[in-house]
Amino acid sequence: MPFVWAPSGTGLLCSALLLTDAVTAVLDEREAIRVLRSTNLFRTLDEESLRKVVRACRQRTYRRGQYLWYQDDPGDRLVIVCQGLVKIVLASERGDEVVLVTMGRNEVIGELAVLDGAPRSASVVAVEDTTVLGLDRSVALDLIARQPAVLDAVLRSLGGLVRRLTEQTADLVFLDLGGRLAKLLLRLVHDEDLVAESTVLDMGLSQSDLAAMVGATRPAVNRALQVLAARGLIVIDGQVIELRDLPGLRRRANA
Repeated sequence: MPFVWAPSGTGLLCSALLLTDAVTAVLDEREAIRVLRSTNLFRTLDEESLRKVVRACRQRTYRRGQYLWYQDDPGDRLVIVCQGLVKIVLASERGDEVVLVTMGRNEVIGELAVLDGAPRSASVVAVEDTTVLGLDRSVALDLIARQPAVLDAVLRSLGGLVRRLTEQTADLVFLDLGGRLAKLLLRLVHDEDLVAESTVLDMGLSQSDLAAMVGATRPAVNRALQVLAARGLIVIDGQVIELRDLPGLRRRANA
């Protein structure tokens, strides 16, 4: 039986208003087990262990634009994305925002704060209607202590995070905006689509979101997208971008 929780707030009125619009998800036990088995974190668990984890989870569905949590909220749980898409957003004291990454189905979010008990280092926002399973920190830590394979998966996940941030830093130094944008578009493509000659991105990301992900302004990203389109690498239709020439984009990303 699914439970419902309200994320810890920051005292902001907008947080309370956003959360009152969230809707309760209905994901049966079998579906939830299938989701957990598809994650890197829980895939090694046996059926009974997965069932116990599912019964300890709480479900929630967030509408587009709702916050799962805010930067500096308590790190009291991790979440598993069952369906939908979220973006991880880092904000400065002046209110400037950088989108660090987007995460979707079968991905786990929030391991870092669960491990060290520190406040959230970034906010998480639903890009589209998103259903998640939430696992309390105490349960997650107990599972990590009892299951060496889960601990290994957490460490590999954190290692991947460090590598990704290192790569993004290098891209800011060594790639121009067109190269960073081409690399981002390729990164947003599902792995199974990378073997095709072309594919379509329809993730609900605005040009402002793309700008925040590559460290640029929206007008600059708009110009860079138009250049890629003029070269026949992409076709733009609102927030939908068709990647027409994946090999060409790879060459541009490595320029």
